[in-house]
Amino acid sequence: MKKATSIFIFIFFAGLILAFGQAPPKQLYISNDDHTDYMWTGNEAQYRDAFIRMLDYYIAQSDSTSSLPSPYQGRFNADGTFWLWEYGANKSPEEFQKLISKIKSGHISVPYNALVSCYGGTNVEAVLRGMYYAGELERKYGLELDQAVAMENQTLPLGLGSLWAGSGVKFSWKGVCDCVTKVPGLSKRDKEIYWYSGLDSSQVLMKWYSIVPGKDGNKQLGGYAEARGPALAVDQLSELCEAPNHPYRIAGAFGYGWDDLETTTNNFVKTAQEKTNPEQQVIVSNQSDFFKAFKAAYGRQLPKESLAYGNEWDLYSASLAEVSSQVKRSIEKLRAAEAMATVMLQYNPTFLDHLEEKKRKAWMALGLYYEHDWTADGPVSRDERAAWQRKIEAQLTDYVKELHSLSLKELGNHIQSKSKHIRFYAFNALGWNRTDYCDFLYNGPLNIKVIDLTSNLEVPFQLINLNGKKSIRLLATDIPSVGYKVFEVREGTPQSFSDAATARDGIIENDFFKLTMTSQGVVTDLIDKKNGNRALVSQMDGKYWNDLGSEIEANGELKVENAGPVSVTLVAKGKSPLAHTTKITLFKEISRIEIHNEINENFADTQTWTFSHNLEDADVWHEEVGAIIKAKPHTEGGHYAVKNGRFDWLTFNHFAAVQAKEFGFTISNADCSFMKLGKSELEHLDTKTPQITVLAGGQIDGKGLGILNQGGDSLFTQRFAIGTHLVYDAATSMRFALEHQNPLASGVINPNSGKFPSKTYSYLQTHNPNVLLWALKPSEDGIEEGVVARFWNLEDLPQAAAVSCSIPISSAKAITHVETAIGPAKVEQGVLKEKIGRNQIKSFQLQFNKQK
Repeated sequence: MKKATSIFIFIFFAGLILAFGQAPPKQLYISNDDHTDYMWTGNEAQYRDAFIRMLDYYIAQSDSTSSLPSPYQGRFNADGTFWLWEYGANKSPEEFQKLISKIKSGHISVPYNALVSCYGGTNVEAVLRGMYYAGELERKYGLELDQAVAMENQTLPLGLGSLWAGSGVKFSWKGVCDCVTKVPGLSKRDKEIYWYSGLDSSQVLMKWYSIVPGKDGNKQLGGYAEARGPALAVDQLSELCEAPNHPYRIAGAFGYGWDDLETTTNNFVKTAQEKTNPEQQVIVSNQSDFFKAFKAAYGRQLPKESLAYGNEWDLYSASLAEVSSQVKRSIEKLRAAEAMATVMLQYNPTFLDHLEEKKRKAWMALGLYYEHDWTADGPVSRDERAAWQRKIEAQLTDYVKELHSLSLKELGNHIQSKSKHIRFYAFNALGWNRTDYCDFLYNGPLNIKVIDLTSNLEVPFQLINLNGKKSIRLLATDIPSVGYKVFEVREGTPQSFSDAATARDGIIENDFFKLTMTSQGVVTDLIDKKNGNRALVSQMDGKYWNDLGSEIEANGELKVENAGPVSVTLVAKGKSPLAHTTKITLFKEISRIEIHNEINENFADTQTWTFSHNLEDADVWHEEVGAIIKAKPHTEGGHYAVKNGRFDWLTFNHFAAVQAKEFGFTISNADCSFMKLGKSELEHLDTKTPQITVLAGGQIDGKGLGILNQGGDSLFTQRFAIGTHLVYDAATSMRFALEHQNPLASGVINPNSGKFPSKTYSYLQTHNPNVLLWALKPSEDGIEEGVVARFWNLEDLPQAAAVSCSIPISSAKAITHVETAIGPAKVEQGVLKEKIGRNQIKSFQLQFNKQK
């Protein structure tokens, strides 16, 4: 009944046209939901109770209306899987099973998202892991979920649609607040319903109506409570049908609850019965039925749209900047933690069993952290909201730290070693061989040398002190893809290696770069020595590179630390405009400038890091949310809308790349979330001014929105890296950023007779440089179900991907990003051989013969 009812209605009335020449009645769908304003209208306990009472009410309403014709039966949409999470934790298994049966029958619906979120500050894995509970429900109970939403906030990322589609989402609707906003023209959108199409050609059917202007506009069509007045909604839908901007005879109005904590009503059932007449059939909707009917009738004639709309409420996560940064760091640290865990679980499948529930809560944390009410201007106090955000961040971070620590230790216990010397491994979580520095905690004798056991040669190393901890820093060459090399520490006089760079009088220089830095940490000159001694830094409005807004002549400290044959670091301690420390590091054999900034003082206003360059007429490409896009309006060959958006601050995930005619550079961004191009303003994306400004933190739209004074934080770590190139290439820039943000992991090897080779090992290899391994992890259903490998094709053309492992692959499945099976994948002679579409992220589940 769930799948077929509305389609049958449409087919029936279409038959009347053929039989009698009459137009079929309009199909008007009205859907009831409560719209969760979590930690805004109510706190955790209040919403927990409200979820349970409302679900109980609408389950009972479904029962009491079951004898009515299908269009008039009670239906309700819970706008996040967190409703089910709380219901299942607080009700009996029998009651939860009844809820599941109502979802299967179509009387209760739920989207993939945990709660309504702002997505501009998120990244790929945050979006996907936040929907993992939906995948768990699909597989455990045989559900067929098909919706996701990003409500109330006025903007929408381009790449989100691709992540949704790859997870199984088919439909979405967006209603905005049109309040606390600077986005113009929301009452005059070009498209009311369209295919939300990603750069990978994926499609999600999107309903995003123009909002009714006026005081109560968000309680009418286009708002986030379109059906607040069900009878009014029906009248507006009837008028909308066959209007110039909506030439269709099917329309839908969704949402009732508005800002209320809890709503229960039977008005939808009554309205559907009372407003149905020969000209219109009103249907109590679960939303999915509307989309299915609309797609069947009009799907082939709908326009497509692939546009980015910038950010608005998304920006308020920067009002708690350090906590938001820690979420990003934890997501990134998952790469190494999960890769090592995957390797070890093949041989010790139970060593992480005790973390299972902690893992589920970590994924739910990612579904909650970016909840849309970052305005923090509601009944729940700002202090409560900030404390909750910290708790949710810790829920993720604590799990990642423990997973990483346990996996490091487990790997060190299984690499073969019978040596009396200290041995340690350098592990590379990325899907290609790399040369990079590696830091290993060490507190032994000082007169030592370090041997690469693969070559049996000494390697350059130095003893360093980082945050009060002593370490060996070595140059680790050619570390294999998803694998390791082993090094041994021996007593004795080490071979002499020249320093990696020279540093004196604020100038630091190596074979690749020559850089000048002030005592405030501002870079006033940067020369690329390998590419024709090209200068990069310019001065604009008094700002250079890595410029916090410092007075250039202000007094500060400038010194060299940790100088040796692997790296040299120049450190500045400044006080303008805030107390801050900047460390710039150059390396031996690594063409990367690392910038480690710390703001050491609380602040209330907006703070930024500016990079003024001298590349005229340059294009800027950046990682948005699940897409690499060009930061230009679509009318100029870019990916941004020219209206109905906000363009002063753009999403800044792993990297931004600036490319002029014959030269360019990439900025890797480890901790921040947003950037500004030139002098961009709300309605204007400035692509001409050669400057990138990174948001360090602040209440972008004033003191009334977001968390006050950064929640009292006084330490903010914000890291960047710079690399240069002659020609921009998305895969190259992404590899550069991933190497910066995923340092080689190191762990001690305990003497043992384990199963892993004593010198070097690679678990997985990809054989197409344009297809990057994005995540490697155990299946959510347990390692006995296989290993999940996610890949991102960063080319604008389909690519063949061959993936081999140290253990031959016995079989594979294509899966959604939330790990629900789609169908078999091709495996030949133990190698996965699949085609990945243009700009596509694709996930697979790999099976291996059982290891002994």
